[in-house]
Amino acid sequence: MTDASYDDGRERPLNLGAQDTSDLEVISALAQDAVFPATEMSWRPSSRRFAILLNRFRWEDREAAARRGREFERVQSLLVVDNVLGVASQGVDRSDPDIILSLLSVSFEPAEDGAGHVHLTLAGDGAIRLSVEAIEVTLKDVTRPYQAPSGRVPQHGD
Repeated sequence: MTDASYDDGRERPLNLGAQDTSDLEVISALAQDAVFPATEMSWRPSSRRFAILLNRFRWEDREAAARRGREFERVQSLLVVDNVLGVASQGVDRSDPDIILSLLSVSFEPAEDGAGHVHLTLAGDGAIRLSVEAIEVTLKDVTRPYQAPSGRVPQHGD
């Protein structure tokens, strides 16, 4: 018999918020390689909210899964950006309901008085730019984790 370890603790869904660039870097790292259909993006101008339902790779669980010899996991998560004044995109064909996008990073380009642009960089030279009044981004898991369909950790070429 061995003592309980931190890894034996009950796992909980992520529910993180970012109000500055260092917080946003954490969300970016956890959302990296998330995939989603273009149809799962939503912008509601009246509530100044942009949201994406992501299928997020569980980077925070990767080492434990490898150590225990179990499958890698994904989880559905909501990435929500509030205080959005405008949305622009390039390389994103919203007319194709079957297109699957892959999120590479989330970053912030500051302007005056805390305003600026949240950039969602996508694989394949796609990008979404959200003009915001201030950084207010949340990442929240909304389902239980499930086995990653590929069974592998996402890889990036040099």
